[in-house]
Amino acid sequence: MLALGYSFGFRKGELLSMRARQVDLLGGLIMLDPGTTKNSEGRSVKLTSETLELVKQCMSSKTVDDYLLTRKGSRPIRDFRGAWDKLTKAAKLPGLLFHDLRRSAVRNMVRSGVPEVVAMRISGHKTRSVFDRYNIVNESDLADAAKRIERGSKLESGHTSGIHEQAEQTDGGQLSLEPLYNQ
Repeated sequence: MLALGYSFGFRKGELLSMRARQVDLLGGLIMLDPGTTKNSEGRSVKLTSETLELVKQCMSSKTVDDYLLTRKGSRPIRDFRGAWDKLTKAAKLPGLLFHDLRRSAVRNMVRSGVPEVVAMRISGHKTRSVFDRYNIVNESDLADAAKRIERGSKLESGHTSGIHEQAEQTDGGQLSLEPLYNQ
């Protein structure tokens, strides 16, 4: 449950209501049915190798109508607040909400290079404005952007900047610095 929430931003309700029939082990997909998501639209998510292995374990001995996530005895998980509190305290993250994994999933997808429109589809964000609230930008993101810009300029021009200056003497004997762009 943690891996699915953290990797793909599934909502708690989407995970708790998921049935075994919504998993395609051969294709490595989870399919959320229309009407079972917050925006009532269905979506398919391709699993990572890690999450596929975990889902395979959850699927063991299940029929198509069984819940995917169950407790011992195949009882569906309805509430996990007690287990969640113990887990977050043990991880020294008291106050962390399961929904916070959704924000982490969006941020991690974008930072790993997943196009934002694809990340929106995976996480089930219908509007750009809501997606942007989950895609938090911090100081390290800004520093990384500057490094990427610099690397791109070096690759494009072979110099440290895309702008080069050339000194010329004017008729009056003064030096003039003229910027040359990517010559």
